[in-house]
Amino acid sequence: MDKILAMLLAGGRVDDLDVLTLFRPKSALPFGGMFRIIDFPLSNLLYSKIERVGILLQYRSSSLITHIGNGSAWDMIGRNRGIFVLPPYIAASSSNWYNGTADAIHQNFDFIDEFDPEHVLILSGDHIYKMDYAPLIDFHQSKNADMTAVFTKVNINSAHRFGLAELDDEAGEMGGRLLKYWEKPKKPIADWASLTIYLFKTSVLKQVLNEIEQEDITFEFGRDIIPRMIDRFKVYGFKFHGYWGYTRTFYEYWKSNMDTLGENPKIDIQKWGVRTNLDHREIRDRIPTKISADATIENSLISPGCEIEGTVINSILFPGVIVEKGATVKDSIIMFDSHIQNRATLERAILDTDIIVGKYAHIGYSDAIQHDTELTVIGQKTFIPDHAKIKKNKTISPNLPPNSIEAFHKISGVNPE
Repeated sequence: MDKILAMLLAGGRVDDLDVLTLFRPKSALPFGGMFRIIDFPLSNLLYSKIERVGILLQYRSSSLITHIGNGSAWDMIGRNRGIFVLPPYIAASSSNWYNGTADAIHQNFDFIDEFDPEHVLILSGDHIYKMDYAPLIDFHQSKNADMTAVFTKVNINSAHRFGLAELDDEAGEMGGRLLKYWEKPKKPIADWASLTIYLFKTSVLKQVLNEIEQEDITFEFGRDIIPRMIDRFKVYGFKFHGYWGYTRTFYEYWKSNMDTLGENPKIDIQKWGVRTNLDHREIRDRIPTKISADATIENSLISPGCEIEGTVINSILFPGVIVEKGATVKDSIIMFDSHIQNRATLERAILDTDIIVGKYAHIGYSDAIQHDTELTVIGQKTFIPDHAKIKKNKTISPNLPPNSIEAFHKISGVNPE
């Protein structure tokens, strides 16, 4: 894959994820016990033998830069391979904050020119999937395509959230010529959704982006680039038939994490061979998990450094989580170094890092039947007071101190006992 250069778009924040992306881009969001979402496309690149990757950053990127390190976690360090972090920069001319996905690529043409690739593979850093990019590249080259985008089948009822394509049947289940494209239409008539994976001939990528740059408009691949290419260039769609976790809402993020559980999980992280940086948050240096004789654990993922004395059911615990005696955690995700104190209860909750849940607190309680999409989410470094009750489907801001019981009282659905 010497003539393929990957460009990984990893700097965006997702508003729907609210407090979980206040201090990090979505690509750096912890996932599946020890991982980050960006680990999935980086691992895909590793196994596809694409060894030169530019990672484009923008929003609050310090945690992501720390996680990426020198790229050795994904074996991308050496004479002819490497990960290169590309933040936006301000200079005398031709530079600014990235104004969309395509503009981010446009501002880094000098980096692309340094490697002189025949093709540029553009990926999103915030999706959960396993894919060998080699068949995509073979398909693209066999069609002599100028650009090939990857699509997957989605439910027509949710299709309005995606860029959608109409493809011909030239290559059957592999894909076909891209006939029409709609970016998040209100009334969709197609159900092949874009994974925001694009493979370009380098010369065509430069031509199209230089043209649109002259028009002084926003640069988005789905909205601005693909529609104008269909009638002028050989544009194809490649069909992806595997698991795809979009994770743009609390529920989608929670559901994708839950898909790592069970005897035959939809996301089998071990079989997928997902790599991560074990130095980030000192994962490799954690002590072994401690589980007391009185603890109860069912269908859960428990990471190194956890201490469990209470009950954990159908949940994911990241390294350093403590669940004290009498505490119950059910259908929940608890990130690094959070502490669930004696007799506290969590139900369908997502807790960010470094949270303390006080004694007898009840997070996610409800007097009514709970809907599948309703979750309680708590921002990082927050202290939940003893006896506090937080109703289902509430979001709590980060960094609330121990003396914030008055602040909790002002939040709808949150009251002390």
